[in-house]
Amino acid sequence: MMGICLDDIRKASERIRPYIHRTPLIRSDSFSRLTGAEVFLKAENLQKTGSFKVRGALNKMMGLKDEKVIAASMGNHAQGVAYAARELNKRSMIVMPVIAPIIKQEATRGYGAEVVLYGNTFNDALDYALSMKEYRFIHAFDDDDVIAGQGSIGLEITDDLKDFDSILVPVGGGGLISGISVALKNISPGVEIIGVQAELSPSCYRSFKEGRVEGIRPGPTIADGIAVGRVGDRTFEIIRKYVDDIVLVNEDSIAMAILLFLERKKLVVEGAGAVGLACLLEKTERFRGKKIVLVVSGGNIDFTLIDRIIHRGLVKSGRISVFEVVIDDIPGSLHDLTGIIASKGGNVLHVRHERLGIDLPIGKTRVIFTVETRGRGHLEEILDEIGSRGLEHKG
Repeated sequence: MMGICLDDIRKASERIRPYIHRTPLIRSDSFSRLTGAEVFLKAENLQKTGSFKVRGALNKMMGLKDEKVIAASMGNHAQGVAYAARELNKRSMIVMPVIAPIIKQEATRGYGAEVVLYGNTFNDALDYALSMKEYRFIHAFDDDDVIAGQGSIGLEITDDLKDFDSILVPVGGGGLISGISVALKNISPGVEIIGVQAELSPSCYRSFKEGRVEGIRPGPTIADGIAVGRVGDRTFEIIRKYVDDIVLVNEDSIAMAILLFLERKKLVVEGAGAVGLACLLEKTERFRGKKIVLVVSGGNIDFTLIDRIIHRGLVKSGRISVFEVVIDDIPGSLHDLTGIIASKGGNVLHVRHERLGIDLPIGKTRVIFTVETRGRGHLEEILDEIGSRGLEHKG
């Protein structure tokens, strides 16, 4: 493996500059107060196609004489290749499994690509793409030119912020963190580089700990953009050399991070792009008092799922709570109970009765509430008041 150097990244940055946005590095006062760190956001969710992927795709394809390119992808890489092909007057074919969300199929077609649906899994689509020998295959991450293109993010960060302690980078196949780490460790070797993966897709984490590439089938995660079953061979060698640590975050923290981006920064961020903030939320003490950069890798969230993701984030933060109360099954009991909740400032969103539970005495009913609260402390106030009235509750 030849690998890449800082000069390769600098050349890539110059080459792709006319075709991309130089995305902002935003200092977040709200996230800084929330976590106790000084937090900066590299907003690649505002990039062309809504993701950093276009950088690597452009750099790879600008060095090709081939007029026809092909890629296998379920989302961001597909759109990056399609956009790059359109800008460079090439013909592109993107192979997706039939389960790929329609919204991502249509977005890819919108950039001018021919979309072919094949197989039920990503590997089925990949095998088909590799069989199309008349097209030049564009790998999503395990390619030196692609890695160098992604590394241009590191150059932009060091131009905008001369001194920081750590950078948190989403990791799937490893192309993004590989390019960034080569740039940063050659410019600012003291910067701590930390990769972040979802717990349900820990290939790079396991490989990093074991010292060899480990393939692990990813589970269903809302960070679908980094749900990769095997870190790349090229990327792993760079990660072993330059990356300081790989950490895992859970689904609730990712959902909470997506919600915080929407509420506090008015930014639409997909699950993969939110894992850096999720890491800060889970490991606050590790980063307290430090200057931290979060690479917000993309914003292509599936809006058919966003209501569920927001709900999960609200539950995680204690803003929506579910609890049950056993009351007398007589007129007025429910009215009295909702009055208690209202007196404490809770907003009842949903009520459900259960009268037939075998654990319920005759004449009693279980009422299950979904209530909007200010947080967990507010919920405790409501439950304490309910308990003071002699009512049995659980929540």
